Amino acid sequence: MEGMSTVVLLHAFPFTSAMWAPQVEVLRDRWHVMAPNLPDVPDIDGIADAVAGTIKALGSGPVVLGGLSMGGYVTLAVLRRHRELVRAVVLADTRAGADTPEVKERRANQQMQAAAEGPAPIVEGALGSLPSAHTREHKPEVMDQLRAIAGNVTGGWIIDALEAMKNRPDSTELLAEVDLPALVIVGEDDGVSPVEVAEDMVRRLPNARLAVIPKAGHLSNLEDPDAFNAELRSFLESLE
Repeated sequence: MEGMSTVVLLHAFPFTSAMWAPQVEVLRDRWHVMAPNLPDVPDIDGIADAVAGTIKALGSGPVVLGGLSMGGYVTLAVLRRHRELVRAVVLADTRAGADTPEVKERRANQQMQAAAEGPAPIVEGALGSLPSAHTREHKPEVMDQLRAIAGNVTGGWIIDALEAMKNRPDSTELLAEVDLPALVIVGEDDGVSPVEVAEDMVRRLPNARLAVIPKAGHLSNLEDPDAFNAELRSFLESLE
């Protein structure tokens, strides 16, 4: 797609790149949108290096890099290790801080559960906690879509992804160094990375704007794709 700017979107846990289908479909008229599956690597820097390799292979020059939740953690790691590959950044329903001891313990317990029982209980737990109550109660089609996407992840990938997230470094201080154009998107009812976390990232980033998606939770791009796409399209247009 010669002449088109490239957008690379990184998915959340415990899902696959299929979660970005509503964005790829709507934005590809004007941008080259790529959503790779995150590799089965138990280290956030290793995942970031793999993503960097994918970006280099595109041969398109610096890209707009975005990630949601775990994808946001990887985005920050790419910025720390391969800044030259990124021209603008999208951080959705994510945070710069490292895991607290309590969250690390919960992830370790999830790893043991996944090893013993497979991915199903981890997926069901995510479906019960990540979308907003509004989405769970009023958007059964979104819940079905999420369940179908998460049904394609393996127990091994879940265990490695939990390991990568559990041990990721704190990127809070990095934000002040990221003077690239940045869009921070968050669901109004995100209980995992709440609005105040997004607001703090915007304050620390030198060139950021905030978008809050009403009634959405931690998976705002799927819970209200129209609102999410409008914010993302506006941001991408501002870069041209």
